[in-house]
Amino acid sequence: MAIKPLADHILLKLEKPEEKTASGILLPGTAQEETSTGRVVAVGPGTDKEKISVKAGDMVMFYKDTGVKVKSNGEEFLILRNGALMAVLD
Repeated sequence: MAIKPLADHILLKLEKPEEKTASGILLPGTAQEETSTGRVVAVGPGTDKEKISVKAGDMVMFYKDTGVKVKSNGEEFLILRNGALMAVLD
């Protein structure tokens, strides 16, 4: 099933949480923090009041506990509003 965002919504592919620390210690599932970054898959056309500030392929940071998680073809995505984005990561 293809997901096409509407209005000022953005579809993100979530990044997987880190499975180990920088020093190489493996983290159990309960200790892994949920990520607040994702790759933009698709964007809506925007609205007269809200212009879309990112494009497909951008890596972005967003506010935690925002948006709606959806699954499609066995993958997990997040749909959120453009205003929930904090930054584009280089």
